[in-house]
Amino acid sequence: MAEAESNEREAVTAAGGESDPSTPARVLGYLQGTTYVLGSLLVLALLAVGTVGIIAEIKGTWHWAIHLESTVSYIGVFVAGVLLLLLPTAALLLIGRVIVDE
Repeated sequence: MAEAESNEREAVTAAGGESDPSTPARVLGYLQGTTYVLGSLLVLALLAVGTVGIIAEIKGTWHWAIHLESTVSYIGVFVAGVLLLLLPTAALLLIGRVIVDE
């Protein structure tokens, strides 16, 4: 029974089923995922500001103007934080793609 399991394991490894990607490629994969998540958060934040802006323009009341002002203020702080993380991450990803051939 143990021989059959070891033979199966060798066959799967030979077929590339359990091949472990190299460490730089794995790091680049995580870096790419992080960059995509941060970019998506940035887009969603800008979409939220745009949505509140459109509603404030349609309603045209002081109440919605206050909502727009506070939304822009809070989202501005959030976007600054996301950009603080996104720009170095994107730069590292670009440099890593140039250095490591995939």
